[in-house]
Amino acid sequence: MHRRIIAPGALAAASLLLAIPASAASYSPGAPGIGDPYYPDYGNGGYDVSHYDLRLKYQPATDELEGTATIEARTTQDLSSFDLDFLLDVSEVRVNGAKAAFATSGRHELVITPKTPLAKGTPTTVVVRYRGVPSTKSAYGFTTWHRTPDGAVAADEPESAWWWFPSNDHPLDKATYDVSVAVPDGTQAISNGTLQSKTSALGWTRWNWRENKPQATYLATLALGRFDITTGTSEGGVPVVNAYSKDLGDNDGPARASVERTGEIVDWLSGYFGPYPFGSAGGYVPNTTTGYALETQTRVYYSPKQFANGSNTSVVVHELAHQWYGDSVSLKGWKDIWINEGFARYAQWLWSEHEGEGTTQQLADYVYASHPAGDPFWTVAPGDPGPDNQFDAAVYDRGALAIQALRNAIGEEAFFALLKGWPKEHAYGNASVADFQKYAEQVSGKPLSALFDTWLFQPSKPAAPAARAALLAGTPVTAAQPRSWKKIEAVNDVHGS
Repeated sequence: MHRRIIAPGALAAASLLLAIPASAASYSPGAPGIGDPYYPDYGNGGYDVSHYDLRLKYQPATDELEGTATIEARTTQDLSSFDLDFLLDVSEVRVNGAKAAFATSGRHELVITPKTPLAKGTPTTVVVRYRGVPSTKSAYGFTTWHRTPDGAVAADEPESAWWWFPSNDHPLDKATYDVSVAVPDGTQAISNGTLQSKTSALGWTRWNWRENKPQATYLATLALGRFDITTGTSEGGVPVVNAYSKDLGDNDGPARASVERTGEIVDWLSGYFGPYPFGSAGGYVPNTTTGYALETQTRVYYSPKQFANGSNTSVVVHELAHQWYGDSVSLKGWKDIWINEGFARYAQWLWSEHEGEGTTQQLADYVYASHPAGDPFWTVAPGDPGPDNQFDAAVYDRGALAIQALRNAIGEEAFFALLKGWPKEHAYGNASVADFQKYAEQVSGKPLSALFDTWLFQPSKPAAPAARAALLAGTPVTAAQPRSWKKIEAVNDVHGS
């Protein structure tokens, strides 16, 4: 024990503190991060957002973006100040109508100090006026704002919002969105959800998009340029909106041959995962130099490079599967990425079987046999891969192996009930790998901790006897490559540049 001598002056100060009401002394700044160990500075503490209203104006010639973001939130603690994640130049902030002080901090923090501290549970409206050239901004040495010959695209993971709107940038804080964008006549603005209206005046056209289901910030997207937009409705009744840059060249045909099957694939996936969870579906293919696709909610982003070798419906299946596994049910922390990527990859395996190009079991056998015990592939734990390996091929392929092992362990009836029940159980919310294991045990009535540990967490190749029992179901291990493999493997670069 250490005793501290308190001087008389300090005693007087302490007495004054005691005189201050406890409620006034309890106000403190919201944390600059939401608490994710993979990305400590992502997201923020102290409040929960319910809605983003983004009113923007964009000039393709200069890449200048001007905006007013109105954020509806509720405080979760007594707040003296709070952060938003943002990179552009801010001119004014108001909190509940009153001007607020603001300053930048760290790599991407906008620190806001309201005129009056906010008590816990207070409904709060934050208005941020801003402008800037997103392509000139970077954080951690990269940008997620991608210039195109006729505009730009915001699409990336695990972050992309900072370059175009202030936010609480973590999947734990999902919200609904209104995105209204004015662009010069002849330019289109594509975003999530449904197009509510489109108006033109004085040489500018304003596009008004709405996503009325909760959406993670990294799943919000914006595409600005000259597009050919197609619309339709799937046989199951889902509205579909697709868009293609007008300068895709040789990639235009195969891109359309793939993405125009969105409605068909959404209906097919619904047979496995349950009703489609959103009010629209679709995708867009801008003329970017990136190499990845991304499951941006309701409006998937595809790079033209995905179709450089011809059509690829497998990538469309992967990204649309995310609408259930990753978008409607989002991860609690970035370590839970297996639930997103393992099931999106497994959907590709199911599609392969549907197309007669290799069964899920043949694909599992091939992946298992293709990686010898000493392969670093087995050192990545899909259940908690670490930030450096979050999008490693093992998260996809070993992740899908784990799902096939689970299927063989619990049987067909329980497995397909699980596939459909999970998105319903956690619709529009967040869940972890631990939550999934618990749910799988409830559905199957079997203890599964050993299976999950073996396939998702052990940094080694499961031994052949265990593999045959849980994965291969007694069938011989074969290295024969299924016909679908090259198209499936192409998606391994989904999050690369």
